[in-house]
Amino acid sequence: MPRTTARLASLLLVASSAFTAFAQAPAHVNKWATIAKEGFYTIPNFKFGTGETLPELKLQYLTLGTPHKDAAGHTDNAVLLLHGTGGNASTLLSPVFSDVLFGPGQPLDITKYYLILPADIGMGESSKPSDGLHMKFPAYDYDDMVRSQQIMLTEGLHVDHLRLILGTSMGCMQSFVWGEAYPEFMDALAPFACQAVELAGRNRMWRYMAIQGIKNDPAWMGGEYKTEPIQGITFANELSIIAGSAPLQMQKNQPTRELAEKFVDQSLARSVPTIDANNYIYYVNASRNYDPSKHLDRIKVPLLWINSADDFINPPELGLAQKQIKEIPKGRFILLPITDATRGHGTHTNAAIWKDDLIQLMKESEKK
Repeated sequence: MPRTTARLASLLLVASSAFTAFAQAPAHVNKWATIAKEGFYTIPNFKFGTGETLPELKLQYLTLGTPHKDAAGHTDNAVLLLHGTGGNASTLLSPVFSDVLFGPGQPLDITKYYLILPADIGMGESSKPSDGLHMKFPAYDYDDMVRSQQIMLTEGLHVDHLRLILGTSMGCMQSFVWGEAYPEFMDALAPFACQAVELAGRNRMWRYMAIQGIKNDPAWMGGEYKTEPIQGITFANELSIIAGSAPLQMQKNQPTRELAEKFVDQSLARSVPTIDANNYIYYVNASRNYDPSKHLDRIKVPLLWINSADDFINPPELGLAQKQIKEIPKGRFILLPITDATRGHGTHTNAAIWKDDLIQLMKESEKK
């Protein structure tokens, strides 16, 4: 059953976390929250890649628009929008994303497309460690997330095909998993702000440091804390400020020591109270098994891959995407140069920058 507008508004207000807090996180109610429909689908006895089973895996989602079926009875207008680490179903209702894409005549016009915005396992109001299992919750990864999304779509929403999958950050990585695991399920893929390799080097290092920072806080108590381990959560969020930052914008907007320190204090005051320590550990560690590099040739549909040159998490000097895009038959990679419009890792949500490229992808992937 759809929830009230006030309920969706509150979801928007808590959409900040490890990767989204500094990437154009929603700060207020917008018009899309007033018409989005909220739903839940429960998968019984969901088995995770570790072999663990959860008797009931609850998945939350929002939808905008109306599903349509073609003459053969297949869904032909559904778009799956995948949020970043620590986000929720409302994250991509952020105005810098939704106001640019969802309106009349825009690339994802909701009078034409059926938009589906899930909250992944461990996030939003989907099943997560803080529901009661704490560190006994199954150790999910991106493969589990994608498989649960596919079950929710087909069995819960009766969507058997997707016009597009667009994913940001963690959703970007899930898009690659989707393209390899279900290559016929979608017409196009738009992964924004990620790499298609195992998370190693500095990317894994800072995630590992954030996780260990929480675990090393005596208040964590092996995950059975009575109050949140604030010291550990604060340290993890301090790393997130750096990881999600855009140096040009930070220098421009905080040009003095006082302003820089004020930004940190205000950012932490906003984000730290929204974090559950166990949930954080799980969703940051969910990337541990990710590595689509060996099977990129399985992706058959047109793919638009966009990274930004000021992205700390996916630095351009690695040169990985430029090489790997050659392995994807219909892939196109764009490295956005640093400009006054880019926002570091958060450029993935700033749709005005890449809107025209998305329009091109939708045109080239149309059914003839």
